[in-house]
Amino acid sequence: MHVKDLKFVVVIAALALGAFSNVRAADTVAEQRAAQPAASPVPLPTTMSPEATRALQALYAADIKATTVPDPTDLAAWRRLQDHAATNNPRAKAAQAVLPKLGVSVIDAKLGGVPVIDVRPRGWDKADRRLVIYIHGGAFTVNSARSTLANAARLAAKSGIRVISVDYTLAPGANWKIIQDQVFSVFKELLEQGYRMTEMAIIGDSAGGNLATRTVLNLRDNGLGMPAAAVLWAPWSDLTDEGDTAITLKDAEPILSYRNILEPSARGYADGLNLKDPRVSPLYADFTKGFPPTLIQDSTRTTFLSTSVRLYRKLDAAGAQPVLDLYEGMWHVFQADLVPEAETAVAKSAAFIATRLSAAKQ
Repeated sequence: MHVKDLKFVVVIAALALGAFSNVRAADTVAEQRAAQPAASPVPLPTTMSPEATRALQALYAADIKATTVPDPTDLAAWRRLQDHAATNNPRAKAAQAVLPKLGVSVIDAKLGGVPVIDVRPRGWDKADRRLVIYIHGGAFTVNSARSTLANAARLAAKSGIRVISVDYTLAPGANWKIIQDQVFSVFKELLEQGYRMTEMAIIGDSAGGNLATRTVLNLRDNGLGMPAAAVLWAPWSDLTDEGDTAITLKDAEPILSYRNILEPSARGYADGLNLKDPRVSPLYADFTKGFPPTLIQDSTRTTFLSTSVRLYRKLDAAGAQPVLDLYEGMWHVFQADLVPEAETAVAKSAAFIATRLSAAKQ
């Protein structure tokens, strides 16, 4: 494997939600790149768990932010990288290893013509009509329902609720309209099968948080109602590089580089739209027509923090009953990793959903 390809896989591991290997992947690259791990550009806090401190040190050592991705117009280069990642993603392998421990069953299926993975918790009964629709992250350009399967499995195990993970087509091969239509089609098919919005919640991380937010708005604006709850992990709801922490935490951020990774991915997804267009940056959308109770989780060592705060303020002003749940010293989408803070965050997410879907359990 070429160094460039190896680094790209590590970026996938860091951007992804849904597996437990990002620290291991970071360690591997650090060992290959240097005998002396790179120091944090800013001091590490002493207020995190020891496990989180070690994970953060490994992320800095991996130097993920130095990685670059193809130009959004170079579809052939993106296809090569995505194909390579699909067969060499450490998160997908880690997910397979953890599934037996979580006691979930996994079924490949299609809803509305879109591939999904149906994750059912131990003891699930078909009389239980509650559903969680999970939309994975990865800057719209990497990852899959398979590589992030451990996230869906943990949610199912902790909540006791069936989870449907949507395997949408990646940008830039598909643009914002195609991707959003695919997620919309999953909900439409579930409604046609007789499920009610009161029985469904939606969750997404990073770019998946953007898609989850946009999906709720699309459903609402098309007269189909809204899910009973939304959970957003570090939602990338503004595709521009704006917000206070985009400036103040630029050096402290261990994973996200707007210039090297995020902007090319955003432009590949937006396909010519202004990056502030609410169709691709839902932070700028109209929430006053309604939005479900929403849990937003983020952390204090990521440039996305201000974006989460701004989304919280907008939802709060619209009367949407948002909750902003922040974690000390954590990195982007830390919920995917094996640290105590992640266990707490996932458990709170599961409880938030279960509470709001409790009436739907037969």
